[in-house]
Amino acid sequence: MSEDRYLTFALGKGRLANKTMELLEKIGITCEEMKDKDSRKLIFVNEELKLKFFLAKGPDVPTYVEYGAADIGVVGKDTIMEENRRVYEVLDLGYGKCRMCVCGPKSAKELLQHHEMIRVASKYPNIAKDYFYNKKHQTVDIIKLNGSVELGPIVELADVIVDIVETGSTLKENGLEVLEEICPLSARMIVNQVSMQMEPERIKTLISNLRAHL
Repeated sequence: MSEDRYLTFALGKGRLANKTMELLEKIGITCEEMKDKDSRKLIFVNEELKLKFFLAKGPDVPTYVEYGAADIGVVGKDTIMEENRRVYEVLDLGYGKCRMCVCGPKSAKELLQHHEMIRVASKYPNIAKDYFYNKKHQTVDIIKLNGSVELGPIVELADVIVDIVETGSTLKENGLEVLEEICPLSARMIVNQVSMQMEPERIKTLISNLRAHL
């Protein structure tokens, strides 16, 4: 592969991007341009290391990686599962830890055991569907919400919700609790399938250097 090709990273905006840049700095990868908080730039470049970085909304990161607009992406496992794109998941970065859970009022626990038709509200309809249909073999009515899903059971829109739980304090404050855990979540590194074949050395070196720091 030609030496002048840039490796491009798509990073989920916010805390995830900051943590990722901190981790990359530990293995000698920096991008000074990204430190300028007033910058209006969309793409940041490290000419010396032939690297490009851009920030994207979490759900868009796997899309950029699948289509090759980015070689490498960093995003939460929840997004990878929900978007279900054709990418290689190569590394668990260990930060941004939380859990995907089925939550609701205590009284809803019984509904989950009797396989009756229930309504499930979630920002993650694909994860909810996969869990209920393929793992629990329970037919459910899934309602997609974009805002505070905790409202679902409170206003009787849904019996339970499928959502990310970090500390569980929001649930508790609203009379809800974790009823079932679907899976643990954290930040993951994903790679475009073609890039992995075209740039195996650079990408594998990057992965092993990061692994040594985790």
